[in-house]
Amino acid sequence: MGLVLLIILGVIFVPLVLIIFWGVGGYNSLVTLRNRFKNAYAQIDVQLKRRYDLIPNLVETAKGYMKHERGTLEEVIAARNAASSANTRAAQNPGDASAIKEMGGAETALTGSLGRLFALAEAYPDLKANQEMTRLMEELTSTENKVAFARQAYNDSVMMYNTKRESVPTNFIANTFNFGPAEMFVIEKPEEKAAPKVQF
Repeated sequence: MGLVLLIILGVIFVPLVLIIFWGVGGYNSLVTLRNRFKNAYAQIDVQLKRRYDLIPNLVETAKGYMKHERGTLEEVIAARNAASSANTRAAQNPGDASAIKEMGGAETALTGSLGRLFALAEAYPDLKANQEMTRLMEELTSTENKVAFARQAYNDSVMMYNTKRESVPTNFIANTFNFGPAEMFVIEKPEEKAAPKVQF
């Protein structure tokens, strides 16, 4: 009788213990991947703050030479402020998909306004020759390259997390414990959407 009871208990409890271990392992892997993409966003945040600090200096330097381009300069500052505000919200919770999406839109607008500023600066030879302007543009370019690398690392982490949370059987744990989807950080460039012009 004792052996039969031991076998029955083994048949009931061994699978139960295995299911518990599987559940804990799945939960912990989701937590690890979520923390990884949040940490990756923190790296983006550092670079974006550096970028936001450079832009007012760039605009101030350009202002002395581009007196007739006041609208463009104001547009750059407004876009910078909107992007900085969106970044603050996204940095508070990188798991908030709507905050990341808003951040991508604000960064797209800022990138566009900076592109217009740089295009206009080409018409001002004295501004192009200004050492401070050259230094700031080089620093901004370097910072934007760092943002691009950090964004790629973040998007890779988001992809791993989303794949894990959507895969069977981990998706049951994700749904049970509210592991929501993470949003990729995308900055759209208008020139990438434009169809190439073919001339014969």
